[in-house]
Amino acid sequence: MTTSNSPQPHLDLKAPPPLPAGGLRVMALGGLGEIGRNMAVLEFDGQLLVIDCGVLFPEAEQPGVDLILPDFGVIEHRLEDIAAVVLTHGHEDHIGAVPYLLRLRADIPLVGSRFTLALVKAKLREHRIDPVLVEVAAGDDHLAGPFHCEFISVNHSIPDALAVAVHTPAGTLVHTGDFKMDQLPLDGVLTDLGAFARLGFEGIDLLLSDSTNAEVPGFVTSERTIGPVLDSVFERASQRLIVSSFASHVHRIQQVLDCAAEHGRKVALVGRSMVRNMGVAQDLGLLRVAPGLMVKLDEATAMPPEQVVLVSTGSQGEPLSALGRMARGEHHQVTIEAGDTIILASSLVPGNETAVYKVINGLARLGATVVHKETARVHVSGHAPAGELRTLLNVAKPRYLMPVHGEWRHLRAHAALAQETGMSRDRILLAEDGVVVDLVDGKASIVGSVPIGNVYVDGLNVGDVGEESLQARRILGDEGFVALTVVIEPSTRTIVRPVHLSTRGFSDDPAAFTEALVLVEAELKRALAADDQIDAHRLSQVIRRTVGKWVSDTYRRRPMIIPTVLEV
Repeated sequence: MTTSNSPQPHLDLKAPPPLPAGGLRVMALGGLGEIGRNMAVLEFDGQLLVIDCGVLFPEAEQPGVDLILPDFGVIEHRLEDIAAVVLTHGHEDHIGAVPYLLRLRADIPLVGSRFTLALVKAKLREHRIDPVLVEVAAGDDHLAGPFHCEFISVNHSIPDALAVAVHTPAGTLVHTGDFKMDQLPLDGVLTDLGAFARLGFEGIDLLLSDSTNAEVPGFVTSERTIGPVLDSVFERASQRLIVSSFASHVHRIQQVLDCAAEHGRKVALVGRSMVRNMGVAQDLGLLRVAPGLMVKLDEATAMPPEQVVLVSTGSQGEPLSALGRMARGEHHQVTIEAGDTIILASSLVPGNETAVYKVINGLARLGATVVHKETARVHVSGHAPAGELRTLLNVAKPRYLMPVHGEWRHLRAHAALAQETGMSRDRILLAEDGVVVDLVDGKASIVGSVPIGNVYVDGLNVGDVGEESLQARRILGDEGFVALTVVIEPSTRTIVRPVHLSTRGFSDDPAAFTEALVLVEAELKRALAADDQIDAHRLSQVIRRTVGKWVSDTYRRRPMIIPTVLEV
């Protein structure tokens, strides 16, 4: 078997053997080798515990896809064995797939903090699902089947984030969720190193730890440093201000509200998810709003621009987001004016760089001043960099480490940090989606892998779009298509009408295929004369081969070719 430290791990892994009696199995259905779609499935004594159930956002080579889900196929036949779904926090890459799992079994208990469950409940309302919710807080214990869950406070870029320690007779597994160690958090909630130290003293058999910033040296900058930077931008802005941030970043939005109040500006929220999430945060007392500060968007657009701040979604360049539509001049209520100031108060999620810079350029073209993390400190990360990951390893002293939540470069960097702290290589389990790890008799090891794939959400369709459809979409988007229709009379073996050709996305020149049509007609006549029996499918293949070769030789391109042969 390939070891976890080989240059190409997991290539020869077989299906895992049955779980030994008394053992704990861990199976990642997402979040390993990627940033997003976080989902881990634990198995003990015939029952399952799910930790997080998130989505992955599509990349440019997945056209038309809205979301990518974990592949539930591995557990779909065992839905009744799921004791609970534990949610570490309310970001989409950790809760976004919950509605799709609950479509399969609606009464699975969802265990999480107050704010996390409030966000999930609002999301499920849109899917018309009434969930079973179990609210917990840091320091609480919860028994889900044979899994004794203990919840630990961690600091992240969203309130009410939790780590979870799962105690079973096989041993103790700790999942950090996403975390950082901000020493001056706005809400006063610190990552509870004391709890990690206590668990380490008692014995952590397997630690699953956030790896996103494992390549970044040092320690995280405090969220509080954002406030003075925002203040200076507000001070300089002479017209309207638009701040774009993640719709769940309550601490960031709080600082924007405080700045707006200080500078005498009113605030309007733009974007459905921003309005929904900030409403939930305000209802729970997590967002403090000064009386009279908030106005509706209609009111804001009628006010003098120097008196307004808009807080919008779209910090990742999403084309359908509020900011994306503003950058294209397509927002029905907000028109960007020369002199407006736009603040992108967020990170660049890997893969979104092109889309974000497209939005920045669109805004700049309209005359706006765009402030982002490369020009001013308007964002700090929500994930622990290398110094803090080392600190956690030294405090928790796990027997085994399984880096999670990161691309391969992040997972390997986290493994290197663990070795620096003295952990031996054979106790660091580098895994990827589908890899199965068993904890048996105090020893954790990779025992196999299960087949998993990408499950695409396209509009209302879930799982109907596969790699073949995406390949066709990529060809259509890159090369266009060529459609040819020919009508033949089988008894006389003649072409009744000239070959009809139409193209889309290939060329604007109507004469581009004149030579190809002559070749197609000649090849069809040759095939009709040679065949004993007329075969429409074979004739279609003749058309496809002839046109495909001609286009490749003439233009060095490969459009989609759609031949149709009609018999009359």
